[in-house]
Amino acid sequence: MKPGKAKKITKSILIKIMIFIIVMIEVYPIFWMLTAAFKQPAEFVTKPAYALPDGFYVQNFIDAWTKGNMGIFFKNSLINTLVALVFIVLFSMTIGFAVTIMEWRFKNIIKEFFILGIMVPVATALLPLFQIYNKMGLTNTRLSLILTYIAFGLSLSVFLVTGYMRSLSMEILEASVIDGCGIYKMFWHIVAPLMKNAAVTVLVLQFFYKWNDLIFSMTFISDTKLKTIQTGLLYFQNEFGAKNWGAIFASVSMSVLPMLVLYMILNKTVIEGMTAGAVKG
Repeated sequence: MKPGKAKKITKSILIKIMIFIIVMIEVYPIFWMLTAAFKQPAEFVTKPAYALPDGFYVQNFIDAWTKGNMGIFFKNSLINTLVALVFIVLFSMTIGFAVTIMEWRFKNIIKEFFILGIMVPVATALLPLFQIYNKMGLTNTRLSLILTYIAFGLSLSVFLVTGYMRSLSMEILEASVIDGCGIYKMFWHIVAPLMKNAAVTVLVLQFFYKWNDLIFSMTFISDTKLKTIQTGLLYFQNEFGAKNWGAIFASVSMSVLPMLVLYMILNKTVIEGMTAGAVKG
């Protein structure tokens, strides 16, 4: 075997080993969490942590959903996240269109203003927002979380959408104007369909951020009936007194499942949307 070919084979083997190790580091915790959710209470004491469960003990999920109030937390997170996502996707697409395609005087300033929002630390806004919401009577309401999710989600979303907008063919838009297409008709019938991948990318990324939110829900919500799933997980063990590890792992599994399913379904579209604006033309 030639030295050059042996070197290439060795390099390929090392790369595959590194990829395998990285995959194991990423995947094994999820696998361990899912298997632990099906263990009976005695198995956490009598068996090592890495041992597989003896069977599918679904009572853990029932306890988490009912006694642990995961059903309420799940519903609250779903409502807050979905409502915020509708406005984030709509606003980011229209703003991206306005500051990229349309020609007007202050469009570059407005675009930079939204991009600047990415650099604003979340912690600096907590106290002012809490004071504002408290004076307006919005604390312990879903509206306080929805408004905050929209405001903090727009900066990154506008940045992603404008990058995608720059890759659109201007010839198509110019041809539509020549054919008598108005600005609103151009957006809804030409630009919006072409932006499907960008819209899905924004939706998935913002879903992850809003679904996993802890700091805003802890700051603005204290009513148990309005807590989100991440805040509920934080206080989950107190619902049982002693730690019910099976129910705790079951609740964590239920909180992670929507994100895994959404990403598995839209994985290809998200990757296309993230890379679409990298090359102009």
